[in-house]
Formats: sequence, C-alpha cells, structure tokens
Amino acid sequence: MPGPSNIVAMKKVVQQLRFEAGINRVKVSQAAADLQQFCLQNAQQDPLLTGMSSSNNPFRPQKVCSFL
Repeated sequence: MPGPSNIVAMKKVVQQLRFEAGINRVKVSQAAADLQQFCLQNAQQDPLLTGMSSSNNPFRPQKVCSFL
C-alpha cells in the first residue's frame, strides 16, 4: 500500500506533467530560423564578431606603472 509521502510525490509528478502538457511547442525548424534571423539582425553589435577597440576592452592586460 502506498504511503502518504508516495501519494504526495505522485501528485507533484501529475501536476508537473499537466504543466508541461499546457506549454505551447515550437517546431525545431521554426526555432532555428528565428535564431538565425536574430543572429543576423544583431551581428553588427556583437563584439565577438566585429571586435572591439583595446581602449574599451575591460579584459585587456593592465599596464604596469613603475616609478624610477
């Protein structure tokens, strides 16, 4: 005979499955086309594609200041 904790766990599983069944799905081909369109629209602002000037790069090596 299932215990109360098992019944609670099964109710949570049923609730999760009902939630997932209600989600609107998008075909992979449509999602890929949307992603490609987004990438092409935002390519001009992408520093990984266009590069950035060294003065604006927060990860550039810091210059060492030495006083003689």
